[in-house]
Amino acid sequence: MLRHPGRLLGASVAPGVALAAALLSSLARCSLLGPSDPAASVLSPYFGTKTRYEDVNPGLVLDPEAPRRDPELLDGTCTPVQLVALIRHGTRYPTAKQIRKLRQLHGLLQARGPGDGRAGGAGGRDLGAALANWPLEYADWMDGQLVEKGRQDMRQLALRLASLFPALFSRENYGRLRLLTSSKHRCVDSGAAFLQGLWQHYHPGLPPPDVADMECGPPRINDKLMRFFDYCEKFLTEVERNATALYHVEAFKTGPEMQKILRKVAATLQVPVNDLNADLIQVAFFTCSFDLAIKGIKSPWCDVFDIDDAKVLEYLNDLKQYWKRGHGYTINSRSSCTLFQDIFQHLDRAVEQKQRSQPISSPVILQFGHAETLLPLLSLMGYFKDKEPLTAYNYKEQTHRKFRSGHIVPYASNLIFVLYHCENAKTPKEEFQVQMLLNEKVLPLANSQKTVSLYEDLKNYYKDILQGCQNSEECELPKVNSTSDEL
Repeated sequence: MLRHPGRLLGASVAPGVALAAALLSSLARCSLLGPSDPAASVLSPYFGTKTRYEDVNPGLVLDPEAPRRDPELLDGTCTPVQLVALIRHGTRYPTAKQIRKLRQLHGLLQARGPGDGRAGGAGGRDLGAALANWPLEYADWMDGQLVEKGRQDMRQLALRLASLFPALFSRENYGRLRLLTSSKHRCVDSGAAFLQGLWQHYHPGLPPPDVADMECGPPRINDKLMRFFDYCEKFLTEVERNATALYHVEAFKTGPEMQKILRKVAATLQVPVNDLNADLIQVAFFTCSFDLAIKGIKSPWCDVFDIDDAKVLEYLNDLKQYWKRGHGYTINSRSSCTLFQDIFQHLDRAVEQKQRSQPISSPVILQFGHAETLLPLLSLMGYFKDKEPLTAYNYKEQTHRKFRSGHIVPYASNLIFVLYHCENAKTPKEEFQVQMLLNEKVLPLANSQKTVSLYEDLKNYYKDILQGCQNSEECELPKVNSTSDEL
């Protein structure tokens, strides 16, 4: 794991990837490292939100159930009393929209004439013909549903967290687990798979019962927390439904970097360049990622692109996330006010109960959502903000940007708040401290870069958000003055 941006990485990491990782800022300690399993593609570090969790934590390839204990985690005189986790769903199928685009591209390849099979692929082979014959196994009904690999992501995450925080995930606390989820099937199914992983932890070798029959019950749906963006009218009007909000995304699609890839792919696949566009190129790139993440194979779709192409396509994906979910517009992050305040309400309640020597009513709170749940929240908290905004025109200047969605929110990504009760041996004073983990690595505090904070200090740092960030007000549209100036 990358501990310091200037430190050389081990020889087992690909040199190019190591150099890129070494140049990241200290905030990017959740760095994506080089692929370490045979099926991984050299493109794996650039899949953005379609990135596998094990490409962020390469050690999981060898032992996916072993806890990943960051040496910065508190121990000794500090006892964890509550854990609040926001978890993105596990690996999923493509959406129906992506599948339709893939079907369109597949149709273009199959429609090539018999004379179109000139040597366009790697090593002189006809890659277009290979892809035309490659089975198209994605159907509309799949539409973003959780795959078996995604269930495995969740079960293994449960096993690791239960081993890492045994006191919180004790068998006695099992009935007090609190699980919330988005209404999307992939999130509901992720919560159920997480519970199955906990059952495996408590009862190794025994098949888990139906989730509805488990002691803690099934996850409860709460879209106002997990899909807050759907309830924020200002976000919906100014960003989601605004045709100009993603100007930089559309401009980059027609810019020189993407046009170069467009011409190259057209030549490689031997199809007319006018039949291709940036969306079809992107879906071809994502199909490489889906085949890797879902099936564990390096498919011929990966042979269409090289690393330089992948970096450009990653930037295209990051531009969308930046302007729609990240720092691009203030409302993106402010729409997550309700979720941010809910987290601190849980922590406040735990502090109060501990001070009164009462049992903690909810020692573990697990909330299953989306990349779109995590990115606005992390932006609100001040993370992964570059000095200059990401635009269609500064791709080269943003080579070492902090905002790289694949490093932050791969499949199964997680942001965890751990509240500790600490006894001070020198004074009778008790303290409450907090650590945050992103993808099972301690996340330095945005204000100090320290790895732990007194709970009151953390609340004080975010007091403007906690006191002044009212979701109902943030999300209200400006009132239109209906007074007419006409005579």
